[in-house]
Amino acid sequence: MPSSVIRFFRYAPETRELKVAFVSGRLYLYEDVPPEVAAAFGNARSKGSFFNHEIRDRYAYRDITHEYAS
Repeated sequence: MPSSVIRFFRYAPETRELKVAFVSGRLYLYEDVPPEVAAAFGNARSKGSFFNHEIRDRYAYRDITHEYAS
């Protein structure tokens, strides 16, 4: 289901890193996210709600927006 807040996300199980791109254009990398949390995020009916309740403020993160800017 499309999200009005989250443009896309990618999970790297080998590093447990979750990249989340927001419709605002910001891109963040969340560290040490368990695979079951990433899977539940992918299956969530509301990605924005799941993100707010289960990921935001629970995992260390950094803004990587400018690392991917052209």
